Amino acid sequence: MAAAGTEAMITVDRPAGPVTLDTLDLPGQGPAIVLLHEGLGSITQWRDFPQALASATRRRVFAYSRQGYGRSSPAEGPRDVDYLHREALEWLPEVLRRAGIERPVLVGHSDGASIALIHASAHPVTSVVAMAPHVIVEEVTLQGIRDAAEVWRMTDLAQRLGRHHDDAPAVFAAWQQIWLDPRFAAWDIQDLLANIPCPVLAIQGRQDEYGTLDQLERIATRCPGRVDTLALAACGHAPWRERPDLVIPAIAALLGDPSCNAA
Repeated sequence: MAAAGTEAMITVDRPAGPVTLDTLDLPGQGPAIVLLHEGLGSITQWRDFPQALASATRRRVFAYSRQGYGRSSPAEGPRDVDYLHREALEWLPEVLRRAGIERPVLVGHSDGASIALIHASAHPVTSVVAMAPHVIVEEVTLQGIRDAAEVWRMTDLAQRLGRHHDDAPAVFAAWQQIWLDPRFAAWDIQDLLANIPCPVLAIQGRQDEYGTLDQLERIATRCPGRVDTLALAACGHAPWRERPDLVIPAIAALLGDPSCNAA
């Protein structure tokens, strides 16, 4: 079993002033695994996945709630279309520096998978695991977000998200508004994939309501290094939660390959 993790707030210096981020840190060996949550996520929404991943890999596992999420500092203002690039190229390097992490293994889900890929295109990374990644905007993604708005209105989704976020309505509104902004339809990170030299494991559920297997194909054909893809039956948008029996062994196998751990 992995040792108990430490939950703590860390402070990241930003031009507008210091920002506090909620973190979870599980001890272990080798290049640290850094978890990057989805567009409505936070550290508590990973449930027991960090502990299970630490046990299976014996790696340090570090997770944080981005600004505006979970118990981290409130967001500074409305998002622009470059918000995923900013998270990957401005915020994540500072978080890693503050946590003392170099050459991480980035494990991202949905928005977090896109952040992982963008970061890996510009910074040294040991490997990337991209679950339900977005490299282009698909119509199925936009329809899924429109449908989620109806779920928000008609169910207890606000209450359930409120267990994990200080301001759940703000989290939901920020996610929905930027993805449905007409300017965001042209968002595309395919050109960055050619700059990712590290091994990549791309995972998608075949019943994902927010994306298709085309996302995996685009990653596999554009990244110059090793790319493994895993398309999961009986799985929707959250492979780590719906199929941990397949996802965790796949990650452990990736990290156990010497070619995926070169310094």
